[in-house]
Amino acid sequence: MQCHYCDRDAAYAAEKDGIKVGLCQAHFQERMEELAESDELAALREQIDVDRTE
Repeated sequence: MQCHYCDRDAAYAAEKDGIKVGLCQAHFQERMEELAESDELAALREQIDVDRTE
């Protein structure tokens, strides 16, 4: 499988509703960094209380 963003081989793949999308290591890392900084992830962390030590 090829990366969705470039010509490199995909290191990771996700599938939803029968559609597969692959990402090379570099683009996977880039997307993860974007998601880590997103407001949506911050809101999710608050909802599930990620920092809880119990």
